Amino acid sequence: MTRVRRSACEVTGRGVVSSLGLSVASFGSALLEGRSAIGDLGELAAGLRFSRGAPVRDFVPTDHFEARELGQIDRFSQYAVVAARQAWSEAGLGGGGVDPARVGVVIGTANGGVDALQDGFRRLYAEKTSPKPLTIPQTMASAPASRIAREIGAHGPVFGVSSACASAAHAIIVGASFLRSGLVDVMVVGGTDSCFGEGYMRAWDSLRVVSPDGCRPFSIDRRGFVLGEGAGVLVLERPGHAAQRGALAVADYLGGGMSCDAGDLLAPDPGGMVAAMRNALADAGIAADAVGYVNAHGTATGANDRAEAMAVGTVFGGRRVPISSSKSMIGHAMGAAGALEALATLAALERGMLPPTIGITTLDPELDIDPIADVAREAAIDVAMSNSFAFGGLDVSLLFGRPGV
Repeated sequence: MTRVRRSACEVTGRGVVSSLGLSVASFGSALLEGRSAIGDLGELAAGLRFSRGAPVRDFVPTDHFEARELGQIDRFSQYAVVAARQAWSEAGLGGGGVDPARVGVVIGTANGGVDALQDGFRRLYAEKTSPKPLTIPQTMASAPASRIAREIGAHGPVFGVSSACASAAHAIIVGASFLRSGLVDVMVVGGTDSCFGEGYMRAWDSLRVVSPDGCRPFSIDRRGFVLGEGAGVLVLERPGHAAQRGALAVADYLGGGMSCDAGDLLAPDPGGMVAAMRNALADAGIAADAVGYVNAHGTATGANDRAEAMAVGTVFGGRRVPISSSKSMIGHAMGAAGALEALATLAALERGMLPPTIGITTLDPELDIDPIADVAREAAIDVAMSNSFAFGGLDVSLLFGRPGV
């Protein structure tokens, strides 16, 4: 295997707020055990065609923020900040030691602050009063990045990225690009979304792509995805920077590829997916046969699973690389999906176990893939791929490797 070493940024910190756990360790263990966070939504789903989802159920805002702050921070920003605190701590950067002007933050989101927005509409139309004064800054897509920058003292490039469910993956590529360019030394990157406001759920219900009975990627009886939510954050450092300050990398970011179908708003195009994956391989300077696992976008919609299976087969030349979809356990976390699935990919590399796709009843015979079904598969791999393919034909593929391999 050959690789262009300049492309390898170091992952030194990870953080997560998810429906399967509020720490990287609990999240990784739950995924590898094949535990599902998808459950009955109760009253949240009243009047909807679907009744199951994967909300973050154990997150208590007052455990993380002072009560006076909560009126300034929408839930999607809360998730991102808590995940960023974990990542910053794991990276060993809490005590400083880096130039604030060379630290940046890029956080992706698909939705923005839907909870604060919904509250504003409730006040406006139901209570006939005005929205709260800080509704606008709470709902902006840049809010999580701005708040994280305040907490860690980042004075470099700080902004939000919004590209539907490719948002987090785009944020990771952007952050790595800044590191490679020499503009910064440290980047905090990832994605976040809160997805269980009534109005948002009803909008998804109208689109009729949400499964009424669970998420079964690659299964012949799949009926669509289920909603999830949360945040995933990575700390990336330019090559050699962690060693200079005596820190260790937990993984390498090897490269990323992007493309756009420039076609249908909803229907995926295998050609765009192929381009993103090949661009990632070229960016990393590695051959397709070096990839030992693919964490699929895997939404469990009929069109996406078919298109992605075709694209993976094309890229890997008929080699049936092991593949799984984390969405079978955590649902579709929208702007956070790419970051949560990147963390799942890092768990596979770190632990030598490939997370499963749960819930497959019978593999769709149209899909020529090697699905890791129901039970994690032991495999000591060096390189893994994570895919994010969004509405609007926005395609991103990321490659990660074990540190120094």
